[in-house]
Parts: sequence; C-alpha cells; structure tokens
Amino acid sequence: MRKLAVLSMHTSPLAQPGIGDGGGMNVYVREVSSALEQAGISSTVFTRRIDGETPKVMTFGDGLKVVQIDAGDFSLSKEDLFLVTDDFKNGVEDFLVNEDQHDALLANYWLSGVAAHQLKHSLQLPLITTFHTLARVKAASGDRSHGYEQRVKIETEVIGCSDVILSNSSFEMEELVTHYGADHSRIEIVPPGVDHSVFNPASKKEARQLLNLNEQPTLLFVGRIQPLKGVDLAISTLSELENKDAQLILIGSSSGLEGPSEERRIRQMIEELGLTNRVLFVEPQSHEKLVDWYRAADVVLMPSRSESFGLVALEAAACGVPVVASAVGGLQTIVSDSSSGYLINDRDPCSYADHVSKIINDSEKAEGMSIEAVKRSKSFTWSVTAARLRRICLDLQSRSLVDCA
Repeated sequence: MRKLAVLSMHTSPLAQPGIGDGGGMNVYVREVSSALEQAGISSTVFTRRIDGETPKVMTFGDGLKVVQIDAGDFSLSKEDLFLVTDDFKNGVEDFLVNEDQHDALLANYWLSGVAAHQLKHSLQLPLITTFHTLARVKAASGDRSHGYEQRVKIETEVIGCSDVILSNSSFEMEELVTHYGADHSRIEIVPPGVDHSVFNPASKKEARQLLNLNEQPTLLFVGRIQPLKGVDLAISTLSELENKDAQLILIGSSSGLEGPSEERRIRQMIEELGLTNRVLFVEPQSHEKLVDWYRAADVVLMPSRSESFGLVALEAAACGVPVVASAVGGLQTIVSDSSSGYLINDRDPCSYADHVSKIINDSEKAEGMSIEAVKRSKSFTWSVTAARLRRICLDLQSRSLVDCA
C-alpha cells in the first residue's frame, strides 16, 4: 500500500473551517492525509473546484497534493452537487489513470461516496468510506434535509459496497448497523485526533488580554450557524443563567440552505431577549487564532442535535476547557460526564444553564474538570488515527473486494 486517493468533493482541506460548508471534515481530511504521509502512505486529495483562480494542483504540508476537479458551476450549492457527481468522478478517474498508481480510495461524505463507488468498480480499487454525517441519524434528530430519500438510498448502496467503513466512535458504529444494516465485520472504529502542538492549555488571563476581553464569565460556541448545531439553545442558555454578567462568543458563519435565515432568526432572538451587549459574533478563525478563543473561555457549549464526533469538543478539551454538550454521537466519547464536562440528555436551556453555572460558580470544580479534559484529550492524536488507518490499508491488500453487483 503506497498511495491513497482521498475524495473530498464538497469541501477542500485548504478551506477555512466555519466558512460555508467548511467544518470538521476539512480538518479531518487535511490532518489524516498529512499524518498518513508521515506514516509512509502518500495521499492525493481530490476536491471540486469552486473558483477560477486557484491552481488545479496545489500542495500543502510536506508536499501533500490537492487536485481540484472541474464539476459544475463554481457557485453550485451543496444541495445541488449530486447533479455533478458524475463529472467529479470522471475528472478524478482521468487523473488516476494518467498518474502513478493509487492503491485504494478513501471517500469522505456521501457525495464523495457516489463517485468513489463507481471508481471502485471501474478501477478495481478497494473502497474505504467515512460518512461524517448520516441522513437517517440527522432525520432522527429532527433534521430531514433536502433530497433525504435520495441520500438515504445512496448511503445504503455505498455502505453495502464499501470494503471498510470508518466510524468515529462505537456510537456511530451502532448507528450504521441500526439505521443501514451495515456489516459489523467491515466497520473499523478510528477516532479523529487533535494537534496538541497547537491546542494546549495556557493562561486564561493572557488569552483574554490578547483578545481584548474582560474578566466576566465567558461561554464559547464554535461552529457553523445552522439549525443542526443548536445555536438557539446556546443563546437560551445564556438567557437562563443567573449570572447576568456572563457573555457568549459565537465563532462561525451561516451554512447551508437554512443558514442565512437561521442567522437572522438568531440575531432577532438575541435582540428580543435583551442580550445584544452580551453576545459577540466573531468570524471563523484559523487554528492558530482559534486556540486563544478556547483558552479565554470558561465553558464551551456544543448543543448539537446530532454529531458524529465533535472536533470542537476535543480541541476545547485539549486546551483545558470544560465542555457542556448534547449527549449525542461521538460527543459521548470525548466528554466524561461530571468529570471533564457535562452531557445533557434534553434540550431544555435550564438544564444547560444549571450545568454551566456549576462550572463558572465553582473555581475548584472548573480546575478539576480542566485537568481531566486535558488528560482525556491526550489519547486522541492524528498520529494514532493515521497508524490505525495505515493498518487497515495494509490489511485490505489481503482481502477480496466486496462486490455489490
């Protein structure tokens, strides 16, 4: 096993997380590919071109190659990308047949899975798939998005023909089995990691001085503004706190078809609750800058309706910040309830506010949770993720390919 073709159709590893459709998947593709390079398996990352200026082939890190494929108009929304998956597949195939041999395909998200499934059969390559989110899981949380039936059909087909399905946690593995009938024997649990050289504890006071923040209790939300992420619940939590000096910092921008209307609703909600002076909107930040916002916070809120893993929670933990999160998906792997943070089983803002108060009003408890959060985060590294994936890739060489025909 020498080289992987990594498909990330709808978002580039070079894009800034938190802008548009960019999020944890951008970080995952970039960090996994870079770590695999260090572990001895090269990668070529394929993504869809979204502008006419960026070169077709770019490199980042230690020479990792990113190839931009022309597939549809630059301005196509994520919801319409299914219409150009054949164009994307054809562009990737043209590149692969004319370049050095690639030994396997790694598809990220169901759109990449559409293309990779076809490439598996046309090029006779093993297919590794990681979905990041699943339509049926999102629907169970109340988020039944555009093109739901079509996406479910495709996810089912890709799951049925993947030689390996990567799961971020045991919770996602059970979702794959329960909702899609996935074969247990082809699921490998490979959690994402965190870059501890960037995300690590440091002085809260110095971080606040650097960011021109005062010493009032600070809650932080990092993520795209869309219904799935529960920004409205973060706002309501702030409103329910007895401590009326507390502030909430929202880092991110609107995303998806419902994003702009959700942001308007959130801003109106803030105004109606009289929180205008206690909520700060901040544009998406690079990792090098984001770490200071984590360090400045007392609590990170993650009230997502569903979350396959939750890299934000892991980054916060690595910085020693307690996380108050929904008890969903991979968040249950990252947050140790009542030890490194709190997991909330309902969507009542009073529940969130009660647990946030336990942290911001008890410095001894907050310090203990900070220490435990850092300790738990140490088991998640990109090098461990890459080592597990490398072992899976090597094992694939001795397997017969799954045939769905």
